[in-house]
Amino acid sequence: MATTLRLLTLLLLTSVFAVPARADSWAAPTVAEVFSASRYHFVRITPGESLGDTFGFAGSAKGHYAAAEYYARQPDRSYRLMHKATLLNPVAPARFFVSDDGRLATVDNWHNNGFGKVVAIYDPTGKLVKAYDLTDLFPPAVVKAMPHSVSSIHWRGQANYIREDQRTLYVHAANEGGFLFGLETGRFTYCENHQGKQRCRNGNADDAWHSGNAMIDR
Repeated sequence: MATTLRLLTLLLLTSVFAVPARADSWAAPTVAEVFSASRYHFVRITPGESLGDTFGFAGSAKGHYAAAEYYARQPDRSYRLMHKATLLNPVAPARFFVSDDGRLATVDNWHNNGFGKVVAIYDPTGKLVKAYDLTDLFPPAVVKAMPHSVSSIHWRGQANYIREDQRTLYVHAANEGGFLFGLETGRFTYCENHQGKQRCRNGNADDAWHSGNAMIDR
């Protein structure tokens, strides 16, 4: 309770004194659960208390990071805690997803879209598979040109989900392109329309483009 009140107070101060960039409005982080599509797995994430490790809150208290609990359905239809893991999010992920085999993918950080590890993928035991900063996904010049607000870089849209294959995560980019992340390997492919044709890349360099359909080693 005390932690939530401190976070709310800091958010209020930020909204009052931050100018001239566009203001952000975020609800206080809370414990959250997400189920897999099959309902055989779910992950519960408890927010961390390391606000000082987030962008815009330098000097604030630092503490433990967000924690994940992995649950699996049992034959009697109850759920059993299988694994625990500490995530890369100082407070909490902005969104997270669970596949049918219990893999976890987090997207962005609470109050800090575009900062820190914007995509992180963990295996069913909580071990980190791969994590990306925004400059791992886009060239630095492209990131600099993206819309910025007080505490976020607006790089993605709202269409983020694990696809029906349960092996890839789709993240829609704000520029109308899209990412596919392999949940087993962490590798990604980014595709966009360019001059009437689709082009894709598997890295963040401008010279990494290739034509054709999105192909990814999942």
